[in-house]
Amino acid sequence: MLAFADVVRAGKALYIGVSEWRAEEIRAAAALSAELRIPLISNQPQYNMLWRVIEAEVVPACEDLGISQIVWSPIAQGALSGKYTPGGNPPEGSRATDTRGATFIARWLDDDVLQRIQQLRPIAEELGLTMAQLAVAWVLQNDNVASAIVGASRPEQVAENVKASGVRLESDVLKAIDEILGDAIERDPKRTESPRSPRP
Repeated sequence: MLAFADVVRAGKALYIGVSEWRAEEIRAAAALSAELRIPLISNQPQYNMLWRVIEAEVVPACEDLGISQIVWSPIAQGALSGKYTPGGNPPEGSRATDTRGATFIARWLDDDVLQRIQQLRPIAEELGLTMAQLAVAWVLQNDNVASAIVGASRPEQVAENVKASGVRLESDVLKAIDEILGDAIERDPKRTESPRSPRP
């Protein structure tokens, strides 16, 4: 934190943020950043319809501290796009066929999870959204989320996913999503990863 304070004071960064820190670590960092007079403004966690480990503790702590979330993997490594089907082979050129990418998406390729994801398709269609747009719109419903990092491999994916900005999902839609995904949702705050270095 002292090193990052030096970076801010040198004018090489204006603010700092952390990534995948637990609530108690964020509170401790916020106290230290206040003492050092450097603005800690964000946390960068994984967050999507299936991975909600920040909701119980991290989000309330950040709301108290005036820190927002810049979330990654809002489409669950592409699983929430609906392109992966239960019992089917991954589409050619998809993340699941890439050696490095397959490691990250593996947890979502369970047939039960994929079946539940496919049940979200009518909801997306009724709203005039793609499955990926529904996933990004869902993430942006959380008032503590400032933005979502969408890992796109093609420019058209960015153009499509940005259409989720400004979409408001009604409470009945959010409830239906929860009912469909059920126990496929991971909520345990202990699943938050170990702390990593602060980012200027």
